[in-house]
Amino acid sequence: MDGQNDFGEDLYVTFTVDGQTTGDMIKVQVKGGKSWRRSYGYGVPVAQHAETWADGNVPVICVVHDPEGEGLYWANATAQLLSARRERTVLKTIRVSSEALLDDHSLFEFVSQIRRYVGRYRGNRALLTELGEMAGVDFDPADFVLHFINVHGEDLIFWQRRGEDFATLLHSDLDWHPQHITPGMLRLSGGLTASYKLDELPEWMRAFANVPTVGDIILDEDEAAWLAACFGASRWARDPEYN
Repeated sequence: MDGQNDFGEDLYVTFTVDGQTTGDMIKVQVKGGKSWRRSYGYGVPVAQHAETWADGNVPVICVVHDPEGEGLYWANATAQLLSARRERTVLKTIRVSSEALLDDHSLFEFVSQIRRYVGRYRGNRALLTELGEMAGVDFDPADFVLHFINVHGEDLIFWQRRGEDFATLLHSDLDWHPQHITPGMLRLSGGLTASYKLDELPEWMRAFANVPTVGDIILDEDEAAWLAACFGASRWARDPEYN
């Protein structure tokens, strides 16, 4: 192939079940030869493909062929690049483990694992995937997740796992640092006036006397109302009788 027309993917693979196409597809970057060997297995350079491999709507899998032993080894390039982005690091090489052998014995598990990953971009899971990539976390399909954008254009994510007696607030203005919160921590107003009279507060504190809060986090009224609704809608997920 003319190098000017090589965009970094060698194969498009569509999965089938009982002879019928499933709609699940991946792109494959193939490398062959001893030059790709590394101490951990094999390495595939990312080069100029970082954005297209990470942000495309079809995941990219790297497969390395080792001529000694005729083995095939694979790695999910898209998953590695997105993980590195969450860690705010620049990934220059896709690491392919020497344990990730692709053969007749491992093919079924490979297909199952890849199809689960592709499914992250389908239906309702696509929204969870987008929110998770934005906040740097992985949501389970069973998690209760809601999204809110405040008047400043900041993103807030309410995350409730089944069976946990607390929820997690992810806030872009807090660098997505997870904040564990409970319904009892939410103060819609009057957080300071519960213990003090307004005229007893220093002047600089009076402006905040009726500001909504959840724990140590100051909210505006819309954020507080949204969190109250989130706690109400997710009450069942914290109830041991339902989990």
